[in-house]
Amino acid sequence: MLDILRSLEPYQQLRQNMEQGEQVPALSLMRAARLPLISTLHQDLGVPLLLVTDRMDRALSVVDELGFWLPGSQRVLFAEPSPLFYEPAAWGINTRRDRLQALTLLASYQIPGASQPLQPPLIITTMRALMTRTLPRREFLKASKVFRLDQEISPESLVRWLVDIGYSAADVVVEPGQFSRRGGLLDIWAPAEAQPARIEFFGDILDTMRSFDPATQRKIRGLDQLLITPAREILPGRAAEVGVTPMELSEFHLPLVHRSPASLLDYLPRKARILVGDLDLLESVANEIEEQAVRLKHENVIAGVLPEDFPVPYLSWSELKDSMDGHAWMGLGYSTDEEPSMLAQRFSPGIRYGGRLKPLLDDVEESCKKQQKVMIVSRQVSRLKELWGERSGDLCVDCPPDFREGSLTEGFNLELEDGKILHLLTDSEIFGWERPQARQRHRPSAESPESSYLDLRPGDWVVHVDYGIGRYAGLVQRMLDGSEREFLCVEYDGGDQLYVPVHQADRLSRYIGPDADPPNATRLGTAEWSQTKQRVREEVLKVAQDLLELYAKRQVAEGHAFQPDTAWQNELEASFPYVETGDQLTAIQAVKQDMEKSRPMDRLLCGDVGYGKTEVALRAAFKAVMDGKQVAILVPTTVLAQQHFETFRQRLSAYPVVVEMLSRFRTAREQDEILLKLALGEVDIVIGTHRLISPDVQFKDLGLVIIDEEQRFGVTHKEHFKKLRTEVDVLTLTATPIPRTLYMALTGVRDISTINTPPEERLPIITHIGPYSPRLVRQAILRELERGGQVFFVHNRVQTIRAMERHLETLVPEARIGVGHGQMPEAKLSSIMTQFTAGEIDVLLCTSIIESGLDIPNANTLIVDRGDTFGLAQLYQLRGRVGRGAQRAYAYFFRHRKKPPTPEGQERLEVIAENTQLGSGYSIAMRDLEMRGAGELLGTQQHGYIASVGFHLYTRLLAQAVRQLRKVSALPAPDVEGLGIRELHLAVAVDLPMPVGIPVDYVPDQNLRLSLYRRIAEMQNEFDLSTLKEELVDRFGSFPEPVENLFYQMLVKILAQTAGLISVSVESDQVILRFPPLPEGSPNRNLPPLGPTIRAGKNAYWMAVDWKNFSWREDLIQSLKTLVHEQNLDA
Repeated sequence: MLDILRSLEPYQQLRQNMEQGEQVPALSLMRAARLPLISTLHQDLGVPLLLVTDRMDRALSVVDELGFWLPGSQRVLFAEPSPLFYEPAAWGINTRRDRLQALTLLASYQIPGASQPLQPPLIITTMRALMTRTLPRREFLKASKVFRLDQEISPESLVRWLVDIGYSAADVVVEPGQFSRRGGLLDIWAPAEAQPARIEFFGDILDTMRSFDPATQRKIRGLDQLLITPAREILPGRAAEVGVTPMELSEFHLPLVHRSPASLLDYLPRKARILVGDLDLLESVANEIEEQAVRLKHENVIAGVLPEDFPVPYLSWSELKDSMDGHAWMGLGYSTDEEPSMLAQRFSPGIRYGGRLKPLLDDVEESCKKQQKVMIVSRQVSRLKELWGERSGDLCVDCPPDFREGSLTEGFNLELEDGKILHLLTDSEIFGWERPQARQRHRPSAESPESSYLDLRPGDWVVHVDYGIGRYAGLVQRMLDGSEREFLCVEYDGGDQLYVPVHQADRLSRYIGPDADPPNATRLGTAEWSQTKQRVREEVLKVAQDLLELYAKRQVAEGHAFQPDTAWQNELEASFPYVETGDQLTAIQAVKQDMEKSRPMDRLLCGDVGYGKTEVALRAAFKAVMDGKQVAILVPTTVLAQQHFETFRQRLSAYPVVVEMLSRFRTAREQDEILLKLALGEVDIVIGTHRLISPDVQFKDLGLVIIDEEQRFGVTHKEHFKKLRTEVDVLTLTATPIPRTLYMALTGVRDISTINTPPEERLPIITHIGPYSPRLVRQAILRELERGGQVFFVHNRVQTIRAMERHLETLVPEARIGVGHGQMPEAKLSSIMTQFTAGEIDVLLCTSIIESGLDIPNANTLIVDRGDTFGLAQLYQLRGRVGRGAQRAYAYFFRHRKKPPTPEGQERLEVIAENTQLGSGYSIAMRDLEMRGAGELLGTQQHGYIASVGFHLYTRLLAQAVRQLRKVSALPAPDVEGLGIRELHLAVAVDLPMPVGIPVDYVPDQNLRLSLYRRIAEMQNEFDLSTLKEELVDRFGSFPEPVENLFYQMLVKILAQTAGLISVSVESDQVILRFPPLPEGSPNRNLPPLGPTIRAGKNAYWMAVDWKNFSWREDLIQSLKTLVHEQNLDA
């Protein structure tokens, strides 16, 4: 296609003009023709190109669509920051990274010694991103350096320089802009690099440089040189000079710190070319942004949050236009002054078929007969190919249509030099579909290998498998037998202390209960803990039995096996207006496979609010209807029923599917009518609250039940669900995230899918906490109304909600306010919610009814009155209501103006303010919530048992019970170890006379040392241990003696555990390998001989040792391996 465009005479003239540096004000090209032209120019000119669009969503779409025209090319988005101009907020981490990547690529043309990009970059940006001031080019170049092997530089001065140019120190480098120094090793991740680099110094000489994988921390390949550029667009070194401290530093201060205004245009090399969409449109967008900025500045100055003389944080249109005129540029769009160009006259819009495939195929056939090229780009390409194949036969052998899998916004007709027409047809012309919205993809940040062990801090409650619940006091050093060792200290009831050897760190886990109440500490030296553990063991056995019984019933039950996907199913899925996430596709696939089996499906789908569970449910429902079955969707609230009803009706409007709703929002007469249609089979999908479970609801042929938020239904409803599960396919959705450990423990008794990827990169929600402020409320509501959005105002007391309504009407007379709460008449509440969804109400003043599953992407400001009275889970769920679109969201949690909040209430507000990133739901505070959600999943009667031993131990006991019962019932046992849940073994004590631990000068950070101890102690076999040893040498350098000893001790522990020993210790000149005590009256163990230097006793081996001869270590390992071998033979 690009070659055909290249052959046109108007294109060749245009290319020549661009090469000669001429300016082309307006081509008047139709939008669909612009990207093929840009792609051809990018290939032919061989210089950096900058494309400027008007909006961020359009820029994202262009980046995505250019992937079709220029596969494998270097397309870079220069993103716009989410805070408004004059808004004191930091930029998102991905925005920073995208912008710095573009700046680095352009700067590399001017940095001496830096290697230039292999292919010139194509940079896509928006008007607002271009207006935003950046680091002046001269300062960027001064703050960039190329490092080479054998170069001399002291590590100390390098670290100081890195801090000055915006890098932050970390224990482990997992994100761009971080560095970590450990002795002679320095890890650093430059923002424009795909991977971080590890530099090894020999004195002050750069000895080696290698890139490494941030997730495994293992080296990948050697590097000859490394370009290090600033990690931020504001330099902390310069900020300190003007009195801005590192703590308060954000890009908001950029105009204060770097006084000379600069934009991306300053970085463009002379030979670069600029392409703009519609010049007039860009000018009006720039002026509108500037007007908005001036208004916000005025408001902030009056509010006292901005000084009057704060410098302008952007460049105006006239300044940018002057910079643009220094380069050759071309306008792609329309102009009132210019005639359409010769090239624009060659393009015209294609015919629209609106899903009528017969006329489409007739026209394709006609074009083929005329020897005209037809290119079809569609998400339904296999189906179209099939239809064409059925009718074409021997037609069009010389000029067959070119089918391509892909997605473009629109197609066109292009007149060629010989007068023939080239037809480009897309889903827009063929089906009338819009292209799926490109969304800024969430970049999962790498997690360090120790990330799951970082949850323990001194003062935390912990559970020791053998000794019970105490408080972790920290790492302590003690001298033992003349050698220094490190221990984990735990304090118990009565002030007793337990010193846990580092090789047994895996016996400890953080205590997490079913609620926020602190646990009771265990008293050491009593039978209390063993009795508690026994009680819980018996209880989890019952839970596992119930789960397994239901599972076994389902295995033998005969359900309906649904047919494979139909053509309509594929069409519905292709019309989804977004790009699915990987997790979503996996879940959809799993659900379909379950439905196509003859046993009834029982799948639980977990995913955070707004992660796309509804789409999975919709596709499953449609699949059932295509097979002639009815679908019931149960939701906990009428408001949610209404929302699902609207979604299903809208998405299925093109198909002969009847969707109905049964809830309080329907009159008695309407309900009777729906019930009759259900019984006659005239309704395909019914959405409703628990009204659907009433005895008078009869289905003609029910095939699938979807239950949303099952934990919110009562016990009687759940019994009904239990019965359903053995008869029809059941899909359960929950937004309460399920902890991975529980998910693993239930493997084999519940089919679970999880959606952990946000559907797009969501901007962090700006969260404010403080006393109630009418000024802030007015400012927040007006800001939202100005950008055409809506506001949730949560006031959780029905008695005073009308007084609050009057207060808001006085405060913001411009806003249309609606009131909604659970005690209103159904029809009234339904009408308010419908108005709010339709955008007829600006502010919804409501109680916490909005917390469950509502999805209104246009509402991006949340104000919560008396936020300190809500629980953490509620605050998190409430905040999940906003920030679901591409707009920046704001959440205000106010407390009482005069009364101080309770300490717990204040702490909850602080936790929610700190965790602003969506998916920070999985930080420690939220992990506790998951556990509570898990308690809900297992049933409230389990709360007491979870509280008595903590969640982690409860899960391990449950996994063990499931495993035992599956063995008894001859069901295949799931590979629990492989799933990450470790079997509970007896503790093995290894006490040998050697210094053991990780020295402070090897790993200085105490938290990282603790995480490493816990990770090392969890090793289960020799292979994993040696792999970990290689990794740590790679990361921290060669081992000092105590670390070498620690790994030796762990190897002894692993072998001893496999051999069934309980301890390996020393008495005088002998090492004793001891087995667990035998029950009274049982005979001796009959231990087999292990060698001449080892004596077998009644319950132990005695090995004579010469401490002076170092070979005793190898002898001990060999003896343990022989013992393991002997026992394997006996087994």
